[in-house]
Amino acid sequence: HYLERILATADTMAQLIEGLLALAQVSQVQLIRAPVNLSEMASEILMRLQSEQPQRRVRWRVAPGLAVMGDLRLMRSVLENLLGNAWKFSARREDAQIVVGASHERGEYFVQDNGAGFDMAYADRLFGTFQRLHADDEFPGTGIGLATVARAISRQGGRIWARSAPGEGATFFFT
Repeated sequence: HYLERILATADTMAQLIEGLLALAQVSQVQLIRAPVNLSEMASEILMRLQSEQPQRRVRWRVAPGLAVMGDLRLMRSVLENLLGNAWKFSARREDAQIVVGASHERGEYFVQDNGAGFDMAYADRLFGTFQRLHADDEFPGTGIGLATVARAISRQGGRIWARSAPGEGATFFFT
């Protein structure tokens, strides 16, 4: 029993360290701006997530032609975290859906899911390090992913925000 607890705690610590290292890397990486094909990148990530959990039925749609001028590594980190969260928080839905799209007239991109959602009263905590809006036994995680996303977007001169309601999914917008 004690050995199992020690192993579980060590695994959690390893995840935290890995997350903190990723957060630090986002802060220190030299920016290399180039065209980034978000449609292709998002599709690759979603196909990988589906192959890792082939038993899950998730309908996903990525709008074609989504492209930004940004740092390829930072944008991959943004999409990995946002799509990973959409995948995770929609896991309890039989009709899980994930959409990646944009509003070109406003210059916004978004990742939307129909998962657990969250109460907007706590939205100010979303992008802080170690801030979680769901219990660990409900949805596992370290509370570092969205902090990494916010830092990656900010470093490229953009901004990020979210809209959600409990049980109705979430939409994360970024510029």
